[in-house]
Amino acid sequence: MRLTKYAHSCLRVEHDGGVLVVDPGVFSDAAAALDGADAVLITHEHPDHLDLAAVRLQLDRQPFPIHGPASLGETLGDAADVLRPVSVGESFTAAGVAVRAYGGRHAVIHPDIPVVDNLGYLINDVVYHPGDSLVVPDETPVDTLFAPIHAPWSKFSEVVDFIRAVAPRRAYALHDALLNDNGLGVLDRQYTALSGTEYQRLEPGSRVDV
Repeated sequence: MRLTKYAHSCLRVEHDGGVLVVDPGVFSDAAAALDGADAVLITHEHPDHLDLAAVRLQLDRQPFPIHGPASLGETLGDAADVLRPVSVGESFTAAGVAVRAYGGRHAVIHPDIPVVDNLGYLINDVVYHPGDSLVVPDETPVDTLFAPIHAPWSKFSEVVDFIRAVAPRRAYALHDALLNDNGLGVLDRQYTALSGTEYQRLEPGSRVDV
């Protein structure tokens, strides 16, 4: 598989001629990520993971299924007919790629803020994208983890423990658009030192083969 890391939490997966896009949100170049997409995975409804305008525009050009929590139907509105609801523990195929869903709920931001549905996705039994959660896919080895390194709901020590618990061969930074260069520098050094695996932050547009 070839992965292109767009800004924040967006990944583009190309495999055997298929194109699968994960979380094309408003902090990423969603239009570029979605170009030619055969299917889309959405972890949850927040706009930094779902750029609704960009998704609708691409659907008008080339229809594709969207896989995600059933609660996305309300967010998608008149585009809800393309939603393929996914349940926790479900395995399915999207753009010819095997996917398994984990988790179920977004991490708590604050008790006064409603908790929405969130799914983590294990892609082709190789790459894990947890969305906005620190759910460990128990009894499932993960080769490549995309770890949310910074968020209003996260704590550095919890993310370090999450990476260690998943124990991937390598980890790439995810959910990093709210950081400036100072914050990125500090967190990159700390995750490199403490995560217990090969850690790297990819610049937007970077491609890796897994």
